[in-house]
Amino acid sequence: MRAVVIHAPHDLRVEEFPAAEENIGPRDVRVRIASGGICGSDLHYFHQGGFGTVRIREPMALGHEVAGHVEAVGTAVHDLAPGDLVAVNPSVPCGQCPSCRRGERNHCEDMKFNGSAMRFPHVQGMFRENMIVAQERVFRMAAGVSAGEAALCEPFAVALHAVRQAGELTGKTVLVSGCGPIGVLVIVAARLAGAKRIVATDITEHSLAMAARFGARDCVNVATGAADLAPFLEGRGRIDVCFECSGNAGATLAVIGTLKPKGRMVLVGLGGDCQMPMNQIVAKELILCGTFRFDEEFALAADLISRRTVDLSPMISATYPMDEAAEAFAHASDRKRATKVQLDLVGRHHNRQAS
Repeated sequence: MRAVVIHAPHDLRVEEFPAAEENIGPRDVRVRIASGGICGSDLHYFHQGGFGTVRIREPMALGHEVAGHVEAVGTAVHDLAPGDLVAVNPSVPCGQCPSCRRGERNHCEDMKFNGSAMRFPHVQGMFRENMIVAQERVFRMAAGVSAGEAALCEPFAVALHAVRQAGELTGKTVLVSGCGPIGVLVIVAARLAGAKRIVATDITEHSLAMAARFGARDCVNVATGAADLAPFLEGRGRIDVCFECSGNAGATLAVIGTLKPKGRMVLVGLGGDCQMPMNQIVAKELILCGTFRFDEEFALAADLISRRTVDLSPMISATYPMDEAAEAFAHASDRKRATKVQLDLVGRHHNRQAS
């Protein structure tokens, strides 16, 4: 079978890849992958060969946001059938380490996560034509849901976990800094959690337009109009909770002053180290916390998408066939015209949507 494999920065190849075994275990499912979303981490592998200390040391199939159709099930699998559309969870926690035993499986100390070079040998990704996964990693989607929508379960789970880190949001004013795919999904999750007013900041009009479409009331372009943040800095701050999704140090410093006393900042985006205004944090008793991946939120994301509680399809900017993976990655890198770019891992022909 074929897969989308990264060899080195800007050396992305669609090439032959070891096929899934014909025989599957009693609790396994063989899935023909239909759709895969390009994530920020995929882009880091594509452009820089990794991020931080994580580097590609061998060819690795990319991709961890996927959905597909069941091809076959093991003898002990009774609630799935060939043809079912399923979202696939890329996380495989060990279940045995101290973090797993505490119920903090997203912090598993022996995690296998598809499309990650953190381990060596690397854990191969899911931009491939088919794969075998354990039954507990697949979530059947309702009739009428597209494969592209189902592939949004993974990033939506990230956003749902981030919003849980913020505590109660009912009636609160929330600021989302950085409105790429995760920022937009945080807006969706914050609205579901009861946020009364959502302020969005970004440096591109495309991203801010998407933020507005998904429920942001105030959209501030901090590249051209940072002064528009001034009303939210009045007094000792007007924002209850800030989600910093860009990972940019400058963006973090720009919005931290908007927080009210006892306000909370959830750090979602991954970036470099950042000097923080410690006097302000201490004097206002601000709470800063991180958020990392997800666990049970994947099932919640699948349920919310299946029940049409949310319609995330407008954030899909374009879909490219596997053979045009390099073009897809280039498009996904252009934040002036892309939110979420996906690959059609079944089709071999031109299948782009309008940006």
